[in-house]
Amino acid sequence: MKNNRLYINGISSISAQQENAVFDGNINTYHQNIIPAVSPDYKQFIQPMALRRMSKAIRMGLTSAKIALKQAGITKPDAIITGTGEGCKQDTEKFLEAILNQNEKLLTPTAFIQSTHNTIGGQLAQYLECTGYNVTYTQNSASFESVLMDAQLLFLEDQEMNSILVGGVDELSKKMTSFMYLDHQLKEQEISNSNLLKTNSSGTITSEGAHFFSISAEKSEKTYAELIDVSVFQAKTSEDVSEKILKMLQLSNYTIEDIDLVILGNNGDNRFDHFYHHLQNGLFSEKPQLAYKHLTGDYKTVSGYAVWLACKIFKTGSIPEIFKLNGVTCQNPKTILLYNQYLGDNHSIMILNSN
Repeated sequence: MKNNRLYINGISSISAQQENAVFDGNINTYHQNIIPAVSPDYKQFIQPMALRRMSKAIRMGLTSAKIALKQAGITKPDAIITGTGEGCKQDTEKFLEAILNQNEKLLTPTAFIQSTHNTIGGQLAQYLECTGYNVTYTQNSASFESVLMDAQLLFLEDQEMNSILVGGVDELSKKMTSFMYLDHQLKEQEISNSNLLKTNSSGTITSEGAHFFSISAEKSEKTYAELIDVSVFQAKTSEDVSEKILKMLQLSNYTIEDIDLVILGNNGDNRFDHFYHHLQNGLFSEKPQLAYKHLTGDYKTVSGYAVWLACKIFKTGSIPEIFKLNGVTCQNPKTILLYNQYLGDNHSIMILNSN
């Protein structure tokens, strides 16, 4: 069902690539399957004493949120909606290791308290002094999309709502992340991220990041993009995905001809990339096609990076070569469709417009 539209007025991304460097051609190359995010100068946004006690997820989330709000000219949002697929895994590991090492005795609760999934949203509320609506979604790979859908509903329900801070955060951990090798989510052999989409094997590479956006029901001179709609669904076949996309476009009063550019979630996993290949060779064969996970790795809320990328393309009017999957060109795209799937289970579509 088509919901009301939202305007994205502030954006920020922390990922395995420096935020704006990809548009300058400065790409970080890694030869490993577990890639850390590039840390900004957190001391510019968080006091050093507080910084020492924060896990990386909280550091990334708080910093990214502050940057997005500053861009939008917002000091305190009316609501905070956060998405995370796996929460604060580093503190979870600390607490579990303490249980084992101390035989379940004399345990400090700090790591446990900070390991809960809503810790990031709580920290944001505390530092921004926001006492309004605050919810965290942990819907696996649909966590970020669930955040956007909740924001749509919140604006519909509360006409007094002016601005909402939305975002997605996930972090790496030493042991729990390595468990992804056990079910072949990660490739058996370490590879260069630049070669990820050229591989023909199971698994992918993973990373971490935080992507936050300040959104409003009102358009302003700061607006990057308009969120037309977002949808999460399940599909068994590639044909099902095409049907879902066509149906969503129809409900949003769009057609395939209206789409100027598509951003796809190809991740080099030959078990599931056929969902993307079917669209590349079929529905979107004549559209410029971009991919991004060879730069950022794949994780539960990585679709937030795709939204950030679309916003930057709208604002700059340029499309870096490193993202391109085909040779079809487009000058100043007005409408971008984003499609992502995770292990062939959760699928999502988002449509953004620059008007």
